[in-house]
Amino acid sequence: MSDEDQRGHDATLRPRPAARPPPDAPSSGSLQNARVIVDCAVYRNGNRTEVPADLAGALGRARAAGDAFLWIGLYEPTEQEFSLVTSAFGLHRLAVEDALTAHQRPKLEVYEDSLFLVLKPVSYEEAGSTVTTGELMVFVGDCFVVTVRHGEANPLSAVRAGLEHRPEVLQQGPTAVMYAVADAVVDHYLEVAEELHADLDELEAEVFSVDRNRPGSTAARIYTFKRQVLEFRRATVPLAEPMARLAGAGVPFVHAGSQPFFRDVADHLTRANEHVEVLDRLMSDVLSAHLAQTGVRQNDDLRKISAWAAMVAVPTMIAGVYGMNFQHMPELTRWWGYPAALGVMVAVVLLLYRFFRRRGWL
Repeated sequence: MSDEDQRGHDATLRPRPAARPPPDAPSSGSLQNARVIVDCAVYRNGNRTEVPADLAGALGRARAAGDAFLWIGLYEPTEQEFSLVTSAFGLHRLAVEDALTAHQRPKLEVYEDSLFLVLKPVSYEEAGSTVTTGELMVFVGDCFVVTVRHGEANPLSAVRAGLEHRPEVLQQGPTAVMYAVADAVVDHYLEVAEELHADLDELEAEVFSVDRNRPGSTAARIYTFKRQVLEFRRATVPLAEPMARLAGAGVPFVHAGSQPFFRDVADHLTRANEHVEVLDRLMSDVLSAHLAQTGVRQNDDLRKISAWAAMVAVPTMIAGVYGMNFQHMPELTRWWGYPAALGVMVAVVLLLYRFFRRRGWL
């Protein structure tokens, strides 16, 4: 159980069951019936104050207080499960549709009552050298934050705990949560980039090894690795524009004191994108080197085959001449004719072998 899940359990929220209820199951306005909720709490002056039993009531109290906000975390909700949150917070239907269907590019959408940020967390499986992306949607309003997670890549396990130990950051309101989530996602990008660089070093060593017996497997590894880098690139590069907007002025629901934090996230993201560009260029160089090396080896093999074919062709030609059964060939009637023909064959083959060895063909 993750830290975030544990806190939700300790707060007496019902734990997520192994199987979902059927789509036609009745819904309720009570959080105890919202089985998809991972954790939910109200924060006031940067401190966690309560676990609400009713979303609408908790949101109303947070707005009335003026210095409080509600943060609710969801994991892969269905349309009916999400309808409870939608009705309570008045989320835009287009943003809700994106949050439910997932498979979105990183982006920032500004609606009348909220911001909608899409992030793509990345995890790296070292055993299989595979990059896996999830999706994380963040809704930010005047006094609420809703996070919706899809996939196993989960940067939120420590984000809430970290923020709860930094009340001075949480005092900036819902924007602090958006910053912390984006910072966790981007920082993990840098970790994944380092792991990809380490694997690329191993791949380079394999490409330039002298193992001629597995050229196909090396090419397959190169293309597989290039595909992982492409998957990583799809998560990092499109996020640059949303982070630049959040770091600037003029975006509603963004606390002015949070802009320096978003600039820091944007800087880390720039580093991650630079890593991606370097990985992409290196992969192209490794692939070119592998193809060039394969061509050189094929030319080398072809020269050897040609040299051996030439050495076989001369004895075959001489034997063919004497196999035509001409009558007027004086050496046919001499006792030294047969040894002489064999001697010529051997001598020519030895001369050709010496010639090809000196040229480096053998």
